[in-house]
Amino acid sequence: MTTDNLHVVFAGGGTGGHLFPGLAVARQLEVLAPSVRITMATGGKPLEHSQVAAAGFNYVRLPSHPLTSAAGAWRFVKDNISGCRRARRFLQRTKVSLVVGLGGYASVPMAWAAASARVPLVLLEQNAFPGRVTRWLAPRASLVCAAFDEARPLLKAGGPIRVTGNPIRAGFLSKAAGHARRLSPNRQLVILGGSGGSRTLNEQVPRALYKVPRELIGWRILHQTGPRDWEATKTLYRKLGLEAQVVPFIERIQSILPAADLAICRSGGTTLAELSATGVPALLLPYPNAANNHQRKNADVYAAAGAGRIIDAREVSGRLDNTIAESLASLLSDSAGRQQMANAMLRLARPNAAWHVATMIGQMLGAAVPGQAAVA
Repeated sequence: MTTDNLHVVFAGGGTGGHLFPGLAVARQLEVLAPSVRITMATGGKPLEHSQVAAAGFNYVRLPSHPLTSAAGAWRFVKDNISGCRRARRFLQRTKVSLVVGLGGYASVPMAWAAASARVPLVLLEQNAFPGRVTRWLAPRASLVCAAFDEARPLLKAGGPIRVTGNPIRAGFLSKAAGHARRLSPNRQLVILGGSGGSRTLNEQVPRALYKVPRELIGWRILHQTGPRDWEATKTLYRKLGLEAQVVPFIERIQSILPAADLAICRSGGTTLAELSATGVPALLLPYPNAANNHQRKNADVYAAAGAGRIIDAREVSGRLDNTIAESLASLLSDSAGRQQMANAMLRLARPNAAWHVATMIGQMLGAAVPGQAAVA
């Protein structure tokens, strides 16, 4: 593969759900074409900086800000104009060959600058209902890689739309081979609120677990809280007399999920892709304020396949912890039901998505892509 002087920028972040698919594709591209220069362009959050540094890629910070309210309109305009100007200068100075937009507000400055400068643009879309940024940029994109079949009819793209699945981090690939998984006799429950954590899960799940003491016997609890609620959630478990491992962030989730027997989580596209790759059945609580209700639409796909059960907080008339406890009582005690859900999860897996996306990028760069196996 002739890749000298080629430079690919991955633009976006904001949350792990956007950042991790980009890092996964970047790593596969690095294996496929070692001489390609790779840069990650993000908004500069601590998670972004630490993960990019750990991956060993070049890093550039571009200001960006979401439009969440009228009060924040001035910062939205100021930061995004500043970010786009910096991105244009970066494109001109470094002769970028292609930009990969990872979705979300943090991808806008570089992706928009690339589209304006006619630099080839590839978009990754993680959700069943495409995000606003993807829908806005798709007509100017050379390629859109979607995680869900359901996203295809909702996009009007300038280039082809390929349903690749959601790229996941290395280490999951070998775990998803085949379509059967035997659950562990050790029984581990994992609570995941995303990279930033979920206050609802942090407050309601421990209370729900307290209400199912008999079904919880023999289960180990691992709860990822995010940085804000770590101490408060540890204190809550202690007050309830529940033994749990409570951490702000699970750095090596690849080594945890293969041993998990049930997850309680939000339903972001990246989380679901990692669960399906490892065959972990899930109780899904979609984030109620997600744009276009996309987390509920993701959850609906998995529930329809028999891989997960949904609790939508907006549909709960009583106490949320009671509703969670009711679902947990049946899930924790029904190993056969969890096994069926685990197998359904694996049938949804697309573990080689990162490799497929990287291969298409290589082809767009004019390179002859060898028939090489995906890196595990």
